[in-house]
Amino acid sequence: MQIFDLKALDTYPYEERGKNVFFKSEQFKARIIKLKAGGKMPTCQMESYVVFYVLDGTAEVSVNNEKNIIKEGQCMVTEPATLSLKTEDGVKIVGFQIKK
Repeated sequence: MQIFDLKALDTYPYEERGKNVFFKSEQFKARIIKLKAGGKMPTCQMESYVVFYVLDGTAEVSVNNEKNIIKEGQCMVTEPATLSLKTEDGVKIVGFQIKK
């Protein structure tokens, strides 16, 4: 068992997103995603299930071109899909990838 303090984990810019992974196994990956105001996560094709839980802020998430707003305390779950994310005011999300 491992316990992580999600609010205290250091975060790095999207370009260094590999450093934001705090747990990884063959079937499962967990990372922190933090975007500053006006920030974006470019469109990416995910071949795994994805769970986003918003720790702080609000973001617009696009899943296969369907857009929704997710905000603090909300959780989004999707099957493998094309995803993108953007925020006007900044957002901190814990993201999980689970292999299909």
